[in-house]
Amino acid sequence: MTPVPTLAELSQKVLRISDIYAAEHGIERDRDWALLKLQEELGELTAEHLRLSGRARGQADAQALGDEAADVLGMLLIYCAGAGIDLDQAMRRKWLKWLEAEPC
Repeated sequence: MTPVPTLAELSQKVLRISDIYAAEHGIERDRDWALLKLQEELGELTAEHLRLSGRARGQADAQALGDEAADVLGMLLIYCAGAGIDLDQAMRRKWLKWLEAEPC
């Protein structure tokens, strides 16, 4: 079984894949592009969620829901890299601090 990559390792892999995709399709990427693509992928995740919950037309597909969630995460990682956001540090500062504050 393949070990789970760290957030930094995952980000590096996603960025490498994005570089390949952009070169093959002649896409010029910047922060605006990444944010707009993130929004697009969130819309696709929302559409799959609605289909699975019976609130939209089309074939419901749980695997497609997971694939769209992966697209959202991938685009978030690409956006953060372009914006100079250290997502690992931001998560520690914003979310994980609550675990440190838990009473023993």
